[in-house]
Amino acid sequence: MAENHAKMSHSNIVVEEQMKKSNMQFLLGNEAIARGAYEAGVRVAAAYPGTPSSEIIFNIAKYDEIFSEWAVNEKVSAEVAMGASIAGARAMCSMKHVGLNVAADLLFTASYSGVNAGFVICVADDMGMHSSQNEQDSRHYARAAKVMMLEPSTSAECKDYLKRAFELSEDFDVPVLLRLCTRTCHSRGLVEIEDRKEVPLINYEKNSEKYVMAPANARPRHVAVEARQARIAQWANTTDLNQVEMHDKRIGVIAGGVAYQYAKEALGENASYLKLGVVYPLPDKLMADFVSKVDVCYVIEELDPFIEQHCRAIGLPVKGKECFPNSLTFEYSVAMLKKAILGIDTELYDFSSAPATPVRPPIMCAGCTHRGIFYVLKKLDLVISGDIGCYTLAAFPPLSAMDAQLDMGAGVSMAHGMEMGAGRDFARRTVGVIGDSTFVHSGITSLIDLVYNKGTSTIIILDNYTTGMTGQQHHPATGITIKGEKTHRLDLVKLCEAIGVRRVVPVDAFDLERFREVVEEELTIDEPSVIITQGPCRLLKEFKNKPPYTVNDDKCVSCAICVKIGCPALTMRDNAAGKRVAVINELACSGCGVCAGLCKFDAMHTKGEVGQ
Repeated sequence: MAENHAKMSHSNIVVEEQMKKSNMQFLLGNEAIARGAYEAGVRVAAAYPGTPSSEIIFNIAKYDEIFSEWAVNEKVSAEVAMGASIAGARAMCSMKHVGLNVAADLLFTASYSGVNAGFVICVADDMGMHSSQNEQDSRHYARAAKVMMLEPSTSAECKDYLKRAFELSEDFDVPVLLRLCTRTCHSRGLVEIEDRKEVPLINYEKNSEKYVMAPANARPRHVAVEARQARIAQWANTTDLNQVEMHDKRIGVIAGGVAYQYAKEALGENASYLKLGVVYPLPDKLMADFVSKVDVCYVIEELDPFIEQHCRAIGLPVKGKECFPNSLTFEYSVAMLKKAILGIDTELYDFSSAPATPVRPPIMCAGCTHRGIFYVLKKLDLVISGDIGCYTLAAFPPLSAMDAQLDMGAGVSMAHGMEMGAGRDFARRTVGVIGDSTFVHSGITSLIDLVYNKGTSTIIILDNYTTGMTGQQHHPATGITIKGEKTHRLDLVKLCEAIGVRRVVPVDAFDLERFREVVEEELTIDEPSVIITQGPCRLLKEFKNKPPYTVNDDKCVSCAICVKIGCPALTMRDNAAGKRVAVINELACSGCGVCAGLCKFDAMHTKGEVGQ
């Protein structure tokens, strides 16, 4: 262990010396992309927050030379960037993998129209589902939409590949996808800092045949797309973005992105490598030539066998997913590759005999505005159609208060579908739940559909004044832009009323008695209604904790009702007298008072309050 520590210390010293001697910075992949946007002369950048991509636009917003915005959703972000491209300005948008599903409508048709100035879409896949509802391989979008896709493997490449992507977009008249993943987004590496290249606006010329994709124009554009694909495929075989590294020829590896890094660390010079920086279109001739020079060739890639299947389709004898356990799901590791390819087990510890690791699932913060709401809904024994956000955590113990959650906006739509499918009686014990940012993202159209089609569902908008799950980003209902400037604030009450909801009831998120009364009343009404629970996310910089609560041991009857809300500041333990009592961690307590409201024995008070 001391030897490893010494190596790490030496490595840190080397990095520091390199940074001092040159114009280098130690950046996250997302920070490097932002720097690349600045250096490439980007003028417009748009995004909707989604881990692991959120920091891209956050860091771009630091550059005054680039107009940046939080768009209401990923489709809009792509359309904003495409509009800027048509006008002649280099533009980009960024999103996580499921966000590309939302933006796909624009992507497929923009492939036909092509671009004017460079247009790049950064998409971050989340292998291992660290913060996502599915694993999705975005390389399939490049093939289906017939656009180019690059994939960096280091922070330095994140910056350099983005700059190249703009050049390629303009050279080939094509939108370019830059594929990232959680590890490239959130790992740090040395990046050389360069000056911004001021790229003049490309002249805009009216050209409806190119940019208006009516069928009459789209047909010849499809022919142009196929011709473009042939040119890009030929280019892919010669570009320096794809690199061959010949070492030991007994083993060959074809890999790209972070999978290349895993392979290089696992195998070192015991293998030769074809490192793919361009993952679509794939370089047929280059791959065939490489495979012919090695005894056995492994395709190493996370998620789907995208490269492997292409190799086999063109007749190349490669080994792939069959060599690696559970290789269609989750992330690879250096140890896994060493064991599978070299037969070397590098695990330093036999975990099979180790004691079970305590389960530490993610939970809502102490003082979260959502906790009490779901406690009440659970007590009412309601069917809850949920959505994407912090409140998804209500699905897990101890609250266990969410029945379905699939995608953005579905909290409203599925509640409506439940009523239409199972009838009004089912709707009387069903609510749809959605957050404020998610409602703006894709819940508005769902509510319009519900009202238009004569649904009577009760929808609850959990308004905590931010996009909580991804890092407290602003959105239209906060009235603040990504640069911190005040702007028009979307009024959710008036919006719902404009849609046609006559019963819109704002409620203090911490007034649980009032909330319960409102829910019970609205469920009896034969028309759609919206309840808006209001209270700030406690992680907002503007949030100020109230005085913490404490427990009067003499009044506590050990009923443990307070701990059933799952607040991390609350627990039960034996006091000095051996009595089982509730205990509040005053450092974690935000003073929300939900636990005190649940206590029927007046055992909880703020510090210094009468009775303590």
